[in-house]
Amino acid sequence: MPEVWLFLIAAMTLTLAPGPDNIYVLTRGITQGRKAGLVAALGFSSGLIFHTMLAVLGFAALIKASPLAYSLLRYAGAAYLIYIGVRTLRSHSAIHLQGSAEPMKLARLYWQSVIANMLNPKVTLFFIAFLPQFVNASAGHIPAQMLLLAAVFIMQALAIFSVVALFSGMVGAFFERKKSAATTMNRLAGCAFIGLGIRIALPQ
Repeated sequence: MPEVWLFLIAAMTLTLAPGPDNIYVLTRGITQGRKAGLVAALGFSSGLIFHTMLAVLGFAALIKASPLAYSLLRYAGAAYLIYIGVRTLRSHSAIHLQGSAEPMKLARLYWQSVIANMLNPKVTLFFIAFLPQFVNASAGHIPAQMLLLAAVFIMQALAIFSVVALFSGMVGAFFERKKSAATTMNRLAGCAFIGLGIRIALPQ
């Protein structure tokens, strides 16, 4: 079985770090109301299904084709996680909320969020690097393990995005008062990325 609890903790830490998706949800919640924020949250979470399928199909094929390729992917994934961890730690940009966002019908808002997530290659790369690191290759059933992990990731992302949408006013006011909050959250996420990368690179 995959390490689900460790994966959940890591996934929540990374989802909480300020990024384009949760900032967009926050902006929509502030400017267009909680319902719009919730729709955006659902759209971004739905888009993750696309990245899940790419990661699951690609990784399963790789495992079947070559154990050496699996090892190379594991170390490449570790290097990538450490790289984005360092990039995140070096990022000191604060959250900038849009003063106003053009009101949008909820159906259009949903599909815009889905497509924006699907067309983000960084999300695909992240899923390919992140999900396999928690898979127990010796236990078999690789696609099933990855689907379980992906479902956990998507559900926690939807939960966190929904909380952001529901309390968008309070969250926005908090970031206005605490300008350093985004930097602190980025540092926590950066440390999580680097820690995961080092753990993956070490002998099992």
